[in-house]
Amino acid sequence: MHNFKELKIWQKAIKVAEQVYILSSRFPSEEKYGLISQIRRSAISIPSNIAEGAGRNTNGEFKNFLGIANGSTNELCTQLIISEHLKLISEENIKPIINDLMEIQKMNFTLIKKFTN
Repeated sequence: MHNFKELKIWQKAIKVAEQVYILSSRFPSEEKYGLISQIRRSAISIPSNIAEGAGRNTNGEFKNFLGIANGSTNELCTQLIISEHLKLISEENIKPIINDLMEIQKMNFTLIKKFTN
């Protein structure tokens, strides 16, 4: 079992979730039950799955939850790109978040590799 609050990947994922909430608050109100909801769920899923995996009994279980977090990272990235294509947000607004997501993925793959060996 790992202390998830000490994991840099979790800390970074929390910051991304905060950024996504701030950014999505600028979306039109008609997206409240559409992209806003979906984007926020994806953003919350990343640190949540890291934390849940860290609390599991084996590294194999943790590795599985890291894989789920990685899927949510891709999902969030895709949703941000769709939002930019729909002109709900600018590329300038999503670029730092997408860069953070790519860093989270790198950290995730490194951690998964640690549990594979």
